[in-house]
Amino acid sequence: MDELDARLQRIGQHHFRAKFRLYGRDRAVVDLRGMTTVRKHAEDLIGRKLAPAEPLNDGRQTPYRGHPVFVAQHATATCCRTCLSKWHGIPAGHALDDAERSYVVEAICRWIAKQYAPNPPPE
Repeated sequence: MDELDARLQRIGQHHFRAKFRLYGRDRAVVDLRGMTTVRKHAEDLIGRKLAPAEPLNDGRQTPYRGHPVFVAQHATATCCRTCLSKWHGIPAGHALDDAERSYVVEAICRWIAKQYAPNPPPE
């Protein structure tokens, strides 16, 4: 288990974060589109809604459902800059660099893939 997996496991034990699961339409998006497309969606959403130094409506910009990336963001505490700072040590107030964006996208995609355990999600 690497550091990200250990952190996601610790976050998943938090009462609020533990209740998130992929169900219904959110799971169907992964089933129909595959993880490659969902990863691209995550990259785009993170780039637009989380990466700026001062995101618009920070703390309220991530819906609770409607796309698997949104559900995963809440489950992994990557939903706003405050959660990123508190849970992942990525401080607010600066635009996310490429490594930080990649880290957030990887956290989201690992959580989604884990929802399919023991079988991997469709590519």
